Amino acid sequence: METEKIVEYGRKLKEFKLDRKINIMEVCGTHTMQYFHTGVKDIFPENLNLIDGPGCPVCVTANDYLDRAIEIMKQKNVILTTFGDMLKVPSSYSSLQKEKANGGDVEIVYSPLDALKIAEENPNREVMFLSVGFETTIPTEAIAVRNAIKKNINNFTILPGNKLTPPAVAALLSMGEVKIDGFILPGHASIITGVNAWSFIRDKYKIPSVVTGFESKELIFGTLMLLDLIVNNKSDLLNSYKEVVSDEGNLKAKEIINEYFDVIDTDWRGIGVIPDSGLALKEEYAEFDAVKKFPVEVPPVVEPKGCRCGEILRGLVTPLECPLFGKKCTPRNPVGACMVSSEGSCAAFYRYKKD
Repeated sequence: METEKIVEYGRKLKEFKLDRKINIMEVCGTHTMQYFHTGVKDIFPENLNLIDGPGCPVCVTANDYLDRAIEIMKQKNVILTTFGDMLKVPSSYSSLQKEKANGGDVEIVYSPLDALKIAEENPNREVMFLSVGFETTIPTEAIAVRNAIKKNINNFTILPGNKLTPPAVAALLSMGEVKIDGFILPGHASIITGVNAWSFIRDKYKIPSVVTGFESKELIFGTLMLLDLIVNNKSDLLNSYKEVVSDEGNLKAKEIINEYFDVIDTDWRGIGVIPDSGLALKEEYAEFDAVKKFPVEVPPVVEPKGCRCGEILRGLVTPLECPLFGKKCTPRNPVGACMVSSEGSCAAFYRYKKD
């Protein structure tokens, strides 16, 4: 019965009548990939255009962050631990993969708690975790610091690089570079932030938006809900992922984030410094902050020539408009971060060969 309903709503989406070009933006790297993977993008009606937003945490991490991580590893002889997606991201002069091949101590982990365990097992070495991610990963990093304090593990640090998604959307809207008629908002991040964190899209910019999940049925329903709002000139904020997302979000997760982190201005690739969009460890936890514990000289930032990742993250161009895409820049030999990450727009276009 559910399959029949999905087919029915899929047909409804495909046959949806739009009398003008409509631009909708998804703000989640998983949505970027899933619109392709599920085939939902293939049943878009005529005149509906999907723009990929800055929803890939690896992609929006600026070069100077990775440059600093590599210099700390080399100059301070630390064990660098990271999620796998960061391994092949080019820095200004290298990458973690290249550094590992040249003898750098780089370990892939699946959680900051794994990094903490490595620190516990290697008391004579400093262990640094690259803290890159959006709202969903931040609570676990706070827990890792809390556990380090409880266990008196003094050789563990994180390199803060976490980012908050609502300020990035607000920044894009204030820039006004791209006409966006509606937003598909991230389900995972919204579990933490809550639906209300996105109310500025409705209240200030009068643009409709829908929080939705990641399966084909959820993408179809969420897209239909958004199109109904757009064609009826309603700037509502709707939640089609109510089974896991509430208005207020995860209050316990917010509490532990606020206990260990301060909100700061931070740099986003392709966008620049966005006020109140990043997190730094509070001063009382400075001993776990790699920036403060390991001050290093970092060489000047260099961006890859010809790479249009920054413009892609702002929705100005598609990967197909980058001269490097599929030629010099491939998943095997990426030039830019948008091709590296499994959530990157370039990776999605390359894998599924869609226009």
